[in-house]
Amino acid sequence: MQNITGLFVVFVAVLSLIPGGGARGADAIPAPSDVASPPADAEVTNSGLASKVLEPGTGTEHPAGADIVEVHYTGWTTDGEMFDSSVMRGEPIGLPLNRVIAGWTEGMQLMVEGEKRRFWIPEELAYGGQPGRPAGMLVFDVELIGIQKAPELPVAPSDVAAPPADAEVSKSGLASKVLTVGTGTEHPKKSSKVTVHYSGWSTDGELFDSSVTRGRPATFGLRQVISGWTEGVQLMVVGEKRRFWIPEKLAYGGEPGKPAGTLVFDVELISID
Repeated sequence: MQNITGLFVVFVAVLSLIPGGGARGADAIPAPSDVASPPADAEVTNSGLASKVLEPGTGTEHPAGADIVEVHYTGWTTDGEMFDSSVMRGEPIGLPLNRVIAGWTEGMQLMVEGEKRRFWIPEELAYGGQPGRPAGMLVFDVELIGIQKAPELPVAPSDVAAPPADAEVSKSGLASKVLTVGTGTEHPKKSSKVTVHYSGWSTDGELFDSSVTRGRPATFGLRQVISGWTEGVQLMVVGEKRRFWIPEKLAYGGEPGKPAGTLVFDVELISID
């Protein structure tokens, strides 16, 4: 979710491809001879992304737009200056393709495992002139090492529109239903920190956030979240899965830019810290 005041920080916005700069100057990897512009034999897509296969791959599958790819890469500006390189750092990097610049999202889907390809990414598919980012067309040599398929999106429950008759309803109006009985005996306290997997929908069935799709659980303090979560998670024990229908007054209260109305969450309590 965006944050559940917040629930917790669900993602860090990844606008850059890489977390840190590589070696530069005398230690830099030399720029390719065609760094200034794509050669005549480069493939060019409708968006203006140009690329050229340097080494054919051994795989047969292409990554999809939400998959995580493991890559080695080096990036240059068109004047030949190297601005980053996983090769220089000595380890590949994993990147979710729905969290990178548009030229990477599009370009990586052209590749298969084992392939090495050079990309010429126009500024509008790169950083778009953002201050502090590499400017103009960017050139990347990329080796696709592996593909991790994105999890399928959780399907909205059949009772997403309203709590069923057998749901428990607290005095505050929070409704919930146990989906899987837990193995623990202790309940978290308001002061507890918990680790959970969760998915959240609006009552029209639209998924607005999910730790499941990111492939990792979330940890947060129960004082840091919307009141429906603070109250509801305290009903649970470790190993339990429960569905919550959280009225707007216990969620974001109509706050602009946040999910509106009653929110529905499936929550699995993994641990109490």
